[in-house]
Amino acid sequence: MTGKVLVFEPLQGGLVSSSMGVDTEMGWATVKLSSKAGTLSEQTRFRAGLRARTQNIERMLDRALEGRSLDKSEALYLLKQESPEEIFSICSIASKVRETYFRDQVFVYGFIYFSTYCRNLCRFCFYRRPNSKCPRYRKDSASISDMARTLEKSGAHLIDLTAGEDPIIHDRKRYDELVSLVRLVRKNVNASIMVSPGVLPRSVLGSLKEAGADWYALYQETHNRTLFSTLRIGQDYDERLMAKLIARKEGLLIEDGILLGVGESEKDRVDSIFEMKRIGANQVRAMGFVPQEGSPMEDHAPPPIIDEMKTMAVMRLVHRDRLIPASFDIDGLKGLELRLAAGANVISSIIPQKSGLAGVAQAHLGVEEGLRTVESIRPYIERVGLRIASRKSYMRWVDEEKELRSKLQTV
Repeated sequence: MTGKVLVFEPLQGGLVSSSMGVDTEMGWATVKLSSKAGTLSEQTRFRAGLRARTQNIERMLDRALEGRSLDKSEALYLLKQESPEEIFSICSIASKVRETYFRDQVFVYGFIYFSTYCRNLCRFCFYRRPNSKCPRYRKDSASISDMARTLEKSGAHLIDLTAGEDPIIHDRKRYDELVSLVRLVRKNVNASIMVSPGVLPRSVLGSLKEAGADWYALYQETHNRTLFSTLRIGQDYDERLMAKLIARKEGLLIEDGILLGVGESEKDRVDSIFEMKRIGANQVRAMGFVPQEGSPMEDHAPPPIIDEMKTMAVMRLVHRDRLIPASFDIDGLKGLELRLAAGANVISSIIPQKSGLAGVAQAHLGVEEGLRTVESIRPYIERVGLRIASRKSYMRWVDEEKELRSKLQTV
């Protein structure tokens, strides 16, 4: 006897589906009905197993809606699901959990990569020190301040001041220049300020807080120590982790993040999600790997976007009231709606047109065409029933989070 069985077929570079109403040009998932021979008893067992799995997922998701975070075993179980129906159920519940805490609001981050010089040898990064394919620049303080004002006027809630571990700052210990830059930007904008310049000493983190920084972002990429050592060559796992903990003690909000598709297991992803919760990260991120020209991993295949969606959705069910970015820096507008559908509530890497600034995952994607601006993304956000929050709403969240963290540290 022959029956029809739903088959989920992952394709290189992503997932594509026409039957689920997803744009087939995006290359995200394929769902098709195929014939599968089998006895009646085999089909009965298959259907029974499918029903049991579906009921198990429904129980987990119902509890998530009732306000309970997932435990590790539940998170791993959900992350292992491959059926499109189950994945989209998980994403749907993640979106509802986001709505519980943030209603229909999303926040928008402006991005200033002010130095593309870096002393590190990260195998995945375009800006690694030996990469001759990478265009190098350092923006002066006045230009950075002007761009920060432009981003604020465009509607950005936060200005992310990002750089590689520039040898001039790190090797020559000229951290005072970084502190002065933050002080200048704070003088000229009312938006929140994030600094992402690599590992910093405790005294510098305290000075950045005093100069007006609100956030310190430092991605571990993975919390599997062995994998970390192969990705971030010559760097100290504990030093990087400790810098975030110190920043939190100094009064800064912290962001951590993981890279997907670089050799990690599903268990590694779950371990990272819970480790970021343990350290009290205020913002957590999962980004799909993008091959970079001139890097040792330039021929390494990127993960399908469904991996990112699943991870972000599970992340939302664990980090229920945290900020989770949907990066504009991977595939621009194409994947924005899917990442928002997975529970993200921040859109990052907004870059002013004709600014000469680079992105991280995709250095030039959509920048000069004006596709990385607040106005360019607004229709896409509204199309999925969301809206860009007011700056007042974002600053209220930041202030409440600082107050809460301050109280927790004094207990």
